[in-house]
Amino acid sequence: MAANPEADWVSRFADEVIAEAERRAPGKPIVCASGLSPSGPIHLGNLREVMTPHLVADEIRRRGHEVVHIISWDDYDRYRKVPAGIDESWAQHIGKPLTSVPAPAGSAYPNWAEHFKASMIESLAQLGVEYRGISQTEMYTSGAYTEQILLAMRERGKIDAVLDRYRTKGRTGSGAARQGKLDEDEAAAAQEAAEGSGAAAEDDGTGATGYFPYKPYCSVCDRDLTTVVAYDDESTELTYTCQCGHTETVLLSEHRRGKLVWKVDWPMRWAYEGVVFEPSGVDHSSPGSSFQVGGQIVGEVFGGQQPIGPMYAFVGISGMAKMSSSKGGVPTPADALQIMEPPLLRWLYARRRPNQAFKIAFDQEIQRLYDEWDTLGRKVAEGAANAADTAAHSRAVGTAAGLLPVTPHPLPYRTLASIVDITTGDPEQTLRILRDLDPADPVASLDETRPRLDRAQHWITTQVPAEQRTRVLAEPDATLLGKLDDDQRESLRLLLAGLDDHWSLEGLTTLVYGVPKTRLGLPMDVKPTPELKVAQREFFALLYHLLVGRDTGPRLPTLLLAVGPDQVRKLLTP
Repeated sequence: MAANPEADWVSRFADEVIAEAERRAPGKPIVCASGLSPSGPIHLGNLREVMTPHLVADEIRRRGHEVVHIISWDDYDRYRKVPAGIDESWAQHIGKPLTSVPAPAGSAYPNWAEHFKASMIESLAQLGVEYRGISQTEMYTSGAYTEQILLAMRERGKIDAVLDRYRTKGRTGSGAARQGKLDEDEAAAAQEAAEGSGAAAEDDGTGATGYFPYKPYCSVCDRDLTTVVAYDDESTELTYTCQCGHTETVLLSEHRRGKLVWKVDWPMRWAYEGVVFEPSGVDHSSPGSSFQVGGQIVGEVFGGQQPIGPMYAFVGISGMAKMSSSKGGVPTPADALQIMEPPLLRWLYARRRPNQAFKIAFDQEIQRLYDEWDTLGRKVAEGAANAADTAAHSRAVGTAAGLLPVTPHPLPYRTLASIVDITTGDPEQTLRILRDLDPADPVASLDETRPRLDRAQHWITTQVPAEQRTRVLAEPDATLLGKLDDDQRESLRLLLAGLDDHWSLEGLTTLVYGVPKTRLGLPMDVKPTPELKVAQREFFALLYHLLVGRDTGPRLPTLLLAVGPDQVRKLLTP
């Protein structure tokens, strides 16, 4: 895939990562990394943490290099708060590792972390993301990091000095604020995202008894409400107290119930895994933040190097307010994949540079988004798309492993949405209408239009308010029909007379736009004039009132197909 590196951000980063990996560890697999905390629903903002390194790793793989994309599941983080919709009794688990907290009521999973990981794992499979998952619970409790923990404790004075360089600098404002003024929906999502990445604000290990970068989980209450009060480097004997009243002395060389504080844990992992590329969110990138501090600690303590990688910008949600109020949180990849196909969702992340904010549509904007996606597909097929758009499209529709599944007969999303809206999803009616859309290329079965049809139906049933749904009138509006003037009656006569000869999506489009042209004595190929536009709007409004009792509705050609010729004649005959 040829692409202009200046226009194609993925190729540019791939170039940099390959060169950096060759400098650091020639001949070894290139490591790209992401980190996700299953402290709650893993939302679409978090997905950028995965998609950015995924796209870069996939490009590296396409070029024939050995590369691994690791996703660290931060499932050994502390449980910080009870989210909306969860029984307040879960507050008793605050401070425990996420893998020690019971899953939400009714869950089939063994603990809180596994419950929230499951949906993301399924979504990543649909999106074609190849990765190696690493459970931090398994790493810590197995003793995999014991040497690194002991090293950090021996070098705690050095770590404390590094942290002290930044403690007085403070923060310059939230990441969301640095990206400019947010609208109400974005602000709600930004707040939810900030709360979901609590590790960024975790304490750095400073305490009244001195600085210790290791935090034990209490062996009695299993919470991290502990304070290290003594440590001996030689014997590794560590004494801690807990707010529950428990005091204990352990050998840190054998202890498996605790973890490094976040600002030490992250750089330790960079060195342990040999990470070359890892992006970071705005909450990790302000002065004194974990990414900046980690860049000092990784070299001075662990003998490693900080990964290269961009700060990624905020991902907003169009239609966020409604979803937030109904679900109590920011939409997840699973939510998005119920209303859009995987290639489209991949494209949203591939076409924008990581530092560019963008929105994911859950409202009417999704119809325009799909139109844009389909147009791009046609341009790429014709060789008319520019290099950057072609590259983004290629990364969206497949990976180095192959193409993602697609809808065999992809009809316009807005057309499918209108049809399932009008038919309320009735399969027989839906198939009848789909067959009539294009007699030259008829749909033989609904399976040809899946999964796009199912996505459109889910969008209509879950995202379009009941008052905005289309309800075709069962009986003619006798009052309105009785008030029609001669011009309106003649317009309806022309429309009904042309139904049989124009019964296709293209034909009905020509017909409904052509009737006002005929009434004005204009040729069918005339360019729109102000007078014609007014006449068309008035005619369309009349049809909507007679068919669905409103000023507006689905595109009229689609609506007429859905209603069917017999019912159209019944409702439009004066």
